[in-house]
Amino acid sequence: ELRTPIATILGTVDTLKDSNDRLDSTQRLDLLNDIDIATVRLNRQVENILNMSRIESGILKPKSDWCDMNELVNSVIQKIDICDGHHLNYTVNENLPLFKLDIGFTEQILLNLLHNAVQYTPPNSVIKIKISHESENCKIIISDNGNGIPESEHQLIFDKFRRLPESKTGGSGLGLSIVKGFTEAQNGTIILQNNTPNGTVFTVEIPAETSYINHLKNE
Repeated sequence: ELRTPIATILGTVDTLKDSNDRLDSTQRLDLLNDIDIATVRLNRQVENILNMSRIESGILKPKSDWCDMNELVNSVIQKIDICDGHHLNYTVNENLPLFKLDIGFTEQILLNLLHNAVQYTPPNSVIKIKISHESENCKIIISDNGNGIPESEHQLIFDKFRRLPESKTGGSGLGLSIVKGFTEAQNGTIILQNNTPNGTVFTVEIPAETSYINHLKNE
């Protein structure tokens, strides 16, 4: 998984160096775009490996801070490479309090769940994000209307390097392991269920202190 984007970058750079005089501006732009895509993919794989190392080291220590989940979700959506006509739907919840949690861990949870949803659902799938405050928890629900995951895989899917049979190339099998690790590091839980009539639903619940902005200003 690391060699593929590296090979793309090296090969494309060689083409630009050796054939630059024979390439028009459109061809050069296409090659630079290939480098950009490969670099983003390589960066994501390295980030996942580093995150997995942090989880396996057993020394993850959450650093809680006040977080506006509406802002965090919208920021994460901007980082997702949306393709094949996928739709990411999120309606801002104006009634949400601020949550005190580890912003970096929670961002990685959202990034990996949304990236997986985009990567492993058919073209034109709809992916919905919902954030709520329930029972002193920050509740995150990511659902899609894709092909779903067989129930026999629901527990195994969180294992390191676990990938579904016949899943397309381009994944490391670390994304959901990292989601589980960063969730549990915050004393949270993650559950996978089937969506109705088809697709999957990931529900993450993280215990979190809450405060509304007016209250926080007075602290």
